[in-house]
Amino acid sequence: MIRSVAAHDADAVYGLMCQLEDCELPREPFDAIFEAQLAAPGQHAFVYVSDDAEPRVLGFINMRIEGQLHHAADIAEIMELVVDETARSGGIGGALFARACEAARDAGCEQIELTSNARRHDAHRFYENHGMTRTHVKFVMPF
Repeated sequence: MIRSVAAHDADAVYGLMCQLEDCELPREPFDAIFEAQLAAPGQHAFVYVSDDAEPRVLGFINMRIEGQLHHAADIAEIMELVVDETARSGGIGGALFARACEAARDAGCEQIELTSNARRHDAHRFYENHGMTRTHVKFVMPF
């Protein structure tokens, strides 16, 4: 089942984000950002919840929608998409991606985009298999 993320999902989403980044993220700033994003009008986040007797969050997608000057339109950007490592390759990521695309279309977005770390080759194949194309190069400078 896919539903909108809720405040009570914070622990599960935190665990998934730690899996995604392969490290333990600092919890206090994570919680502050999670809470702020729940209240942000352009933020859309969904979780995939198992239908077990004791349901658990198996996947998470986080997307923001904002007007971008260089498009002169609203654009949806996936910020995070992660599936629990024990549940990968079972269609959860595809279902979450489809739900985000639906929300972006419903909001009138011109397109959906994302950035994926260069080392995530499996993720790149996933996005290309779901109709996305590589069009940009991202540059970063840590502080």
